[in-house]
Amino acid sequence: MTRELKRICVYLGSNPGNNPAYVAAAVALGRELAARGLGLVYGGSSTGLMGRLADTCLAEGGEVIGVIPKRLVEKEIAHQGLTESHVVNSMHERKQLMADFSDAFIALPGGIGTLEEFFEVLTWNQLGYHAKPCGLLDVNGYYACLTEHMDRMVSEGFLVADHRRMVLTSPDPGKLIDLFADYEPPQVDKWIEKKKGL
Repeated sequence: MTRELKRICVYLGSNPGNNPAYVAAAVALGRELAARGLGLVYGGSSTGLMGRLADTCLAEGGEVIGVIPKRLVEKEIAHQGLTESHVVNSMHERKQLMADFSDAFIALPGGIGTLEEFFEVLTWNQLGYHAKPCGLLDVNGYYACLTEHMDRMVSEGFLVADHRRMVLTSPDPGKLIDLFADYEPPQVDKWIEKKKGL
């Protein structure tokens, strides 16, 4: 099966990080999305990695949709040059609208908010609320400890191996998007006790 993708939601830092590789990855992803004719959905900020990603997509002729809560418009300095801008009342509305607009999800390096947003849509996938691919753009090994911990979740009996494989990972933006095109969601239950007959 080849999945049709029109827009990809990207979660990433509103700070640039300490390693220039993170900014370079945001720029590379922005160019890749635009070159493939894929729209970008993101958090609407003009700062940090978020701003560099949006600016690159726009400069390359891509579609960019930003979604930002009212209380963050000034703090995150809402981007003023996007294809579409949506100001919402809460983080819950932000995450739902971003998911509704998107056919897949990518997390670049970022902080607590980046992880929270990515794991929420991953949980929705696990529970069957959607079947959209989720991936980590593992820049400079940023997510190596996280993927190792997810492996431990499997070995310790808290995560089904098929659900662990839902997290697609690559350091290369193009290769990660290629993985999305061939993604097939697992058809398994998350409750391990039921499988063991406990």
